[in-house]
Amino acid sequence: MHDRFAPFPPAATPGALLATVDTPALLLDLDAFERNLDRMQAAADAAGVQLRPHAKAHKCPAVALAQLARGAMGVCCQKASEALPFLRAGVGDVHISNELAAPAKAGPVAQWARHARLSVCVDDALQIEALAAATREAGSALGVLIEIDIGQGRCGVVDAPAVLRLLERLAPHPQLVFRGLQAYQGGLQHLRLRAERRDQALRAAERAGRVVSALESAGVRCATVTGGGTGSVEFDLESGVYTELQPGSYAFMDRDYADNEAGALRFEHALFVATRVMSTAAGTQAVVDAGLKSLTLECGLPVTWPAGGALRYTQANDEHGLIAVETGAPLPPLGRLLRLVPGHCDPTFNLHDELIAFRGERVEALWPIAARGHSR
Repeated sequence: MHDRFAPFPPAATPGALLATVDTPALLLDLDAFERNLDRMQAAADAAGVQLRPHAKAHKCPAVALAQLARGAMGVCCQKASEALPFLRAGVGDVHISNELAAPAKAGPVAQWARHARLSVCVDDALQIEALAAATREAGSALGVLIEIDIGQGRCGVVDAPAVLRLLERLAPHPQLVFRGLQAYQGGLQHLRLRAERRDQALRAAERAGRVVSALESAGVRCATVTGGGTGSVEFDLESGVYTELQPGSYAFMDRDYADNEAGALRFEHALFVATRVMSTAAGTQAVVDAGLKSLTLECGLPVTWPAGGALRYTQANDEHGLIAVETGAPLPPLGRLLRLVPGHCDPTFNLHDELIAFRGERVEALWPIAARGHSR
């Protein structure tokens, strides 16, 4: 049957003025983004540490390819299904920084491992058995990192004896290759004071270092110790414990990270939600078209950009946002395009199908957020 209804037009086209973007939309300032990538890669290179950025932050293969082009060794994904769009885009080294217990997850990963360098985390013998069965059936080899708990209180074993017990369970399965340790402490990433972040990051690294030393004393070499994040990366580099780091948000930044006291390694806001004024009928506030289905609030409200202006985002509903105006300042007119810095970049990416990459005042490209919704 002929479709009488024309498709909805794209939000933007390459070469168009940024001011013409349909909203709400997710924007990436390429100049700031590229400076962020270069800054992080240079810091890792100077410390002799490999960079494996976390793709859960953005779920966008084009972002990962830009990071690889600058020297990143590969990427992390947090879920098995999340890895697939990156593998299909040509990312050849993916670490799934999570435990896989279900055969429904282990099976596909084992198949993919025939064509790419893949690794996963374990913290239990049952996970090892599931991976062993899947890789045996697929005829593949899979990297395994044992996760240790260095303060997160979530996944991971707590000491070297527990690691050694898991290594005993790995030993009968030569297709499961022990690559080292996963050691991440996410709870310290948003400690506001730099000194407090440094103290907690170095404590976490010290815990990891103690496990590494104990394993070496037992004759086990850890070729890889991987972890770290945007809020702790300067201290993770300083620690001398990690061989590779997994920051993600540094490429974009968000309001929550901006609330941290800045350190020596600073990154710029590159990610924005574009929104338009859709009503000023109340006369005292503006209503915009970006609400809870365009950005998330678990880390607080977004802020308007540039910072320090007269406009303040005060409330979000499903498809509306309220903008308050400082006393004496004019209301923005209907149709005015505003930029918002989201409170938390990671789940905000997961609300959008594409990333509109711009340079200056022109749209340069539309990048699919191909792993959006891939949460299994």
